[in-house]
Amino acid sequence: MNAPFSKWSCDQVCAWMEEFGLGQYVNMARQWVTSGQTLLSASLQDIEKELGIKHPLHRKKLQLALRSFSTKITEKSSELDHIWVTRWLDDIGLPQYKDQFSEGRVDGRMLQYLTVNDLLFLKVTSQLHHLSIKCAIHILHVNKFNPNCLKRRPGDENKTSPSEVVQWSNHRVMEWLRSVDLAEYAPNLRGSGVHGGLIILEPRFNSDTLAMLLNIPPQKTLLRRHLATNFNMLVGSQAQWEKQEYLESSGYTPLTT
Repeated sequence: MNAPFSKWSCDQVCAWMEEFGLGQYVNMARQWVTSGQTLLSASLQDIEKELGIKHPLHRKKLQLALRSFSTKITEKSSELDHIWVTRWLDDIGLPQYKDQFSEGRVDGRMLQYLTVNDLLFLKVTSQLHHLSIKCAIHILHVNKFNPNCLKRRPGDENKTSPSEVVQWSNHRVMEWLRSVDLAEYAPNLRGSGVHGGLIILEPRFNSDTLAMLLNIPPQKTLLRRHLATNFNMLVGSQAQWEKQEYLESSGYTPLTT
């Protein structure tokens, strides 16, 4: 479709909505939309009323798409659809939210503009899971929304720099645990939201946080020390220093899950 969106016919707009994951509103659209311009000129109230869009994330999805049609700025994130986002949730270790994100039709562009309120609406209430998603979105930004920026497969275990670790998926972190003789605890990371970005970028995420998520009891001091040694080697001196700084600051509170 080479014509600008404003010139699209009602049929073209409806076909686009269908493909865009908002097919449930097509019947209402047929009765209201005369061309793409109808949507571009509409207020939020018009869209809610005329298309019957009650779901706040569906409204946001449509709004962001219309904004990019108006500004004619194509963002790289817009190439990632809501199906891709559900796979991304697997990669960052939060598959339990796939249904909510899928129902909200959350796509790459929406990830770019996701707010705390949006996350609460998606039933993400855990502080750790909020931070996990925030760090994972940051990694997407840094990598210009490259769909394959997360590393799922082990490379050379002896040559892992923090710049690589930051792109590790949840599965890749579990592989690392196996490589440092903590295989029996690795499955505890499923659904934890732990990925390389969270480990490196969140200053409050330290080896104690990881030990807690792995269910290593506090009395297993040798095992915890073994984990701490390997964790510090993994994150590198810069992140280690930032985490220590945070730990010693006066207002420090440990992360809650």
